[in-house]
Amino acid sequence: MRISVVDVGSNAVRLVVADAADGVPLPVHTAKWRLRLSEQITPGGPVPERAVGQLVDAVAEASRAANRWGAAGPLAFATAVVRNAPNRHEVLRAVRARSGVDLCTLPGEVEAELTFLGARRWMGWRSGPLALLDIGGGTLDVAFGRGRLPDFVASLPLGARRLTHEFFEDEDPPSPERVRALRRKVRHQLRDVAARIRWEGPRTAVATSRTFQQLGRLCGAAPGRHGPFVDRQMHRSELRAAITRLAALPAAERAHLPGISAPRAAQSLAGAVVGHTALKLTGIKAVTVCPWAIREGVLLRHIEDGPSWWAEVSRRSKEAAPPDPVPLRIAATTG
Repeated sequence: MRISVVDVGSNAVRLVVADAADGVPLPVHTAKWRLRLSEQITPGGPVPERAVGQLVDAVAEASRAANRWGAAGPLAFATAVVRNAPNRHEVLRAVRARSGVDLCTLPGEVEAELTFLGARRWMGWRSGPLALLDIGGGTLDVAFGRGRLPDFVASLPLGARRLTHEFFEDEDPPSPERVRALRRKVRHQLRDVAARIRWEGPRTAVATSRTFQQLGRLCGAAPGRHGPFVDRQMHRSELRAAITRLAALPAAERAHLPGISAPRAAQSLAGAVVGHTALKLTGIKAVTVCPWAIREGVLLRHIEDGPSWWAEVSRRSKEAAPPDPVPLRIAATTG
């Protein structure tokens, strides 16, 4: 049995086709279409018509690729870049009508829950009580749990691209005052969630997302070519030093640093500030950079809970009104 997932993120559309016969999602094919939607959309603004056309073409090609690899119609979802757009429903209808793919959006809390599931399965039960941090383009997702699914999740509007646009759009490199202002905002919005993490006292902390993967490489973790099974640790003190390096350079020059890609160079500083502030407030001194995240979580949930779960997620996506970003959303989950 093969299952495919299509993930529409702020920078790219990604496809994973996985074998799932033994209950473990083992990838047999991956592909990426770089759209850089976040560069075409002002935070809170609509998805422009040109970007919708590019998105439709990429999703349609991903669906055809999945079919060639023997997978059924993909489990397709879009993250905050589409979820927070005021024309979200029009975008979803256009994708469905012109590509045949039923694209849905996931609430931030569901994204955090699925990412936690992927990280939990990767880390194993030996990790004990687990804290998760995931920095996307639009949100910072935080989760904590002792079991398969988290005990609580929080989805905060502290994404790397969003904050870059808010604080650094007209300064490259930004002034120290702008960096301090960003850190103050992150501290304020993360305060309550961080207090919960400190109170829970996690045994293990993991970081997921491309932002953390690139920051981990900048801080000395093994490069991706060494494979996913290499242990990759990132220490808070190393991330603090990385902020100094990133803040001293314009975005174009950051792309020459180890691990920092050109498409994410501009938002790498905001991502580093968010990550370091989160670690400091939660009292976490080091994290494991985990290669499994939301796509693997979707695959695992589909394998373990069956297709009815995804059908319910899709139904809610069609019915729900586009949410407004809020400073703090904490949701208890069960599992």
